[in-house]
Amino acid sequence: MNILVNPEEKVWKKAVERPVFKTKQINKIVKPILRKVKRNGDKALIKYAYEFDHVELESLLVPQSEIKAAADELSPQLKEAIQKAKANIERFHQAQETPELIEEVMPGVVCRRKSVAIQRVGLYIPGGTAPLFSTVLMLGIPAKIAGCKEIVLCTPPNVEGKVHPAIIYTADLIGIHKIVKVGGAQAVAAMTFGTDTVPQVDKIFGPGNQFVTAAKQMATKYGVAIDMPAGPSEVLVYADDSTPAEFVAADLLSQAEHGVDSQVVLVTHSQKFAKKVLKEIDAQLEVLPRKDIAAKSLDNSVAIVVKDLQEALNLINFYAPEHLIISVENEEEAVEGIVNAGSIFIGKYTPESVGDYASGTNHTLPTYGYARNYSGVSLDSFVKKITYQKLSPEGIQNIGPTVEVMAENELLHAHKNAVTVRLNSLKKNK
Repeated sequence: MNILVNPEEKVWKKAVERPVFKTKQINKIVKPILRKVKRNGDKALIKYAYEFDHVELESLLVPQSEIKAAADELSPQLKEAIQKAKANIERFHQAQETPELIEEVMPGVVCRRKSVAIQRVGLYIPGGTAPLFSTVLMLGIPAKIAGCKEIVLCTPPNVEGKVHPAIIYTADLIGIHKIVKVGGAQAVAAMTFGTDTVPQVDKIFGPGNQFVTAAKQMATKYGVAIDMPAGPSEVLVYADDSTPAEFVAADLLSQAEHGVDSQVVLVTHSQKFAKKVLKEIDAQLEVLPRKDIAAKSLDNSVAIVVKDLQEALNLINFYAPEHLIISVENEEEAVEGIVNAGSIFIGKYTPESVGDYASGTNHTLPTYGYARNYSGVSLDSFVKKITYQKLSPEGIQNIGPTVEVMAENELLHAHKNAVTVRLNSLKKNK
């Protein structure tokens, strides 16, 4: 992890360049997978499970016996932790519910706006190097609160053909019972086209590797929505020496261990402090079980020393991090200056890990700079907003002439006539 001191703005792009996807090569692999799953359904999924996950499956669905047994395989401490996280996430997402909006915009013209659940959703839960049962909470809870009628969860099995019990337990806890043993791009393909086992869905959610990401983007060409474009996980920590260097190092490493293509960035005002953090990173890295993964991630990472708060804010907003930790003395002023970030963690006692697991906010967030124009997953992600309008005779008389003038000037005379025939009818009936 290199230190850059006061780099000019023109080199920022290169300084914080994210690991580059080899898009063409990935698409060459993913396109045939989608094609084969569309054509062969479950047979293709079983074939890919053998090819990619090295497991022979007779059935793709997690059976009831495994669902019932999952709770017994977890420690009481883990089950209690999952339940506490569930309560916080439910509370925060329930608070996001909005009442139906009804407004009479002028006499006799009433407009409404209402949230309606997306009917069929697919949740992708990674289960490779880390079984992300926390993501089951982050996606399943808002789907349930929204009232989605059909929820299917896809996650890769291990070499024994089993799904991690924590994923099963968490899904069962929140009321998701259709759990399918399928991972990777083939899982996205199954949810896009539907198979005998996997229902076709309207929207696909969930993080994944670059093959899953590519498959999700291809799914949009077939009329299936996705939560957001996503890439490897990332964090930017903006800190000064009011924060212990060991805290900052721990935060950077917590993201670095996600994967070799993850990226972490430190922004600070002091080269001395940056060196102190890097020294602490070296010490903490040595005892991490995922040391090799984190070390490779650090190769994609950088510490940047800037002159002042404004330059720090400019750099942060330019980078648009998925996770942003602000741990400086003037934290409120810094927070107010942020316009591009997926989720913000404020103060030296707020590690990014709390958002990943249990604070209540959602951890499914825009990466790769998409925080400039995308929000993280929320209750709104699982609903669509339908608008309504109803006009009384008084309403059509009040608004009709306005519509007639506008339609005529757009040369859309049938639009005008749809109003005119009604106004004429009212005149006749007076």
